[in-house]
Amino acid sequence: MQEIDVLSAVRHPDPYPFYAALAARGALLRDERLGLWIAASPQLVEEVLLHPALRVRPPAEPVPSAIAGGSAGQVFAALVRMNDGERHAAPKAVLQRALAGGAPAAARQCARDIAARLLRERSPGAWTFEAPVSAVASLLGFSDAQLPAVARWTGEFVACLSPLSSPEQISAAHAASLRLLAAMRELLQDTAPGSLAATVAGEARAAGWRQDHAIIANLVGLMSQTYEATAGMVGNCLVAMQRGAQAGDPEALVAHVMRDDPPVQNTRRFAAADCVVGGTPVAAGQAILVVLAAAQRGFGHGAHACPGQALAQQLAAGCIEALDGIALPPLEWTYRASLNARIPEFNEKGARA
Repeated sequence: MQEIDVLSAVRHPDPYPFYAALAARGALLRDERLGLWIAASPQLVEEVLLHPALRVRPPAEPVPSAIAGGSAGQVFAALVRMNDGERHAAPKAVLQRALAGGAPAAARQCARDIAARLLRERSPGAWTFEAPVSAVASLLGFSDAQLPAVARWTGEFVACLSPLSSPEQISAAHAASLRLLAAMRELLQDTAPGSLAATVAGEARAAGWRQDHAIIANLVGLMSQTYEATAGMVGNCLVAMQRGAQAGDPEALVAHVMRDDPPVQNTRRFAAADCVVGGTPVAAGQAILVVLAAAQRGFGHGAHACPGQALAQQLAAGCIEALDGIALPPLEWTYRASLNARIPEFNEKGARA
């Protein structure tokens, strides 16, 4: 049996009994080997995600040192989800309003059409990543001819966001982020009315958010979140189907997966000051690993709850709808190397037990 801890769990064949045992203990747990506090029960997870002293980045390292100073680091620094306070609240409200419009409804059809095309051209391991991000790029206003390059650059950019990234991946991510920023800047200069990019830009102007780089960076961030998290959602739906789940109601299947096998399994919070969580003192500078999968909080909670939840679910449902009438071959899968995301990668070599 594969050994398991709170970080390796995301790649374990079945981490959920382990998560349940963590959650059942109730209290904040300390893992000295990992240097982390662990919050796993629903009550603790909610408390951590709402606590004003707990931030999304260490105060002394707002950008990971591995990417600081390069283009990928400049994108990271501007991302709404990687900031707190005013640098988070006002821009997030802009994104929430923009994404609350017609984007989720249009996303399902767009994802279905793109996934159907890619299914004829790609293996499952490729289209589960490419289809969702290509759909978002299309909604933003990119042409069909631009989608393969935008999806490829997004994948290269995302690869630098993990502590497991290699120097080669980080170098490629800096180059990819420059390409994405340039493409997004050009898109905003000549975007069609009604596109998602135009909607975000309009909401930003109305809110007085006029930081052009930050707006462009967060549009890149929307694609980067889609590339892994939504790909994981689609992939975990395929895993569920391989295990007998029915895809007749794609929205129900997606909801089942988000509850029972979510792609985002954990996140971290960092104490900006001494504080108390669940009755346990946490010193300034210490980190808490928040086990979202143990508390069925795959989209987060509180100020940093994902503003694209409805969009992501419709993208995944559209991808699953594209499978209608297609008999998938038996698949094998392993999980992508990650410390927080559960993302299957597939091979058509026979069924996995």
